[in-house]
Amino acid sequence: MNTGELLERSLAYALGSVAAVVPGSLERVTPCAEWDLGDLLGHLDDSLDALYEGLAGGHIGLFPGAASDPLCGFRRRACAVLGAWAAGPPESVIVGDRPLDARVVTAVGAVEIVVHGWDVSQACGQARPIPAALAVELLPVARCVVADEDRGVRFAAPFAVSPSAPPRDRLLAFLGRRDPRRDALRDSFSDRSWSAFRE
Repeated sequence: MNTGELLERSLAYALGSVAAVVPGSLERVTPCAEWDLGDLLGHLDDSLDALYEGLAGGHIGLFPGAASDPLCGFRRRACAVLGAWAAGPPESVIVGDRPLDARVVTAVGAVEIVVHGWDVSQACGQARPIPAALAVELLPVARCVVADEDRGVRFAAPFAVSPSAPPRDRLLAFLGRRDPRRDALRDSFSDRSWSAFRE
């Protein structure tokens, strides 16, 4: 896995989703039950700020920085994160008091960037499926870092999907999300419904 390319592709996907946000839409509901669109964009901004701290300075603080305009903040920080990676990240990043491989921190950041990019697209009523090749690379990362204790806190419980479902569907289901458009298509062929398997 080329972590730099993974980060770049993840940011490109999320930036495409954020581009659909229009003025006056920040109160829209999102797949994240506790957040409206404004809250979600603020969280994305903070996530990128933390990733930038790690890649540029080798340390991620436990408390977020000052809030900024969520749309401008996300775009600005996306450029800063890519610049920090291109400049040469440290070998390890201190998260709290624990050192982690910078490539692991970046890959975990890519998972969060992409899944919340998908959340933004859903809130904006856009059909922006996660690219299959990107989902293939992110799914094993998600399975390694999302633990049972994260359920109900950082992520909802996983949904059961067919083992033959596309990688993007398996990634979303593992992270507690369902694509309503795909559900509608499946329901229209309910006489040929899938067998459900828990991942």
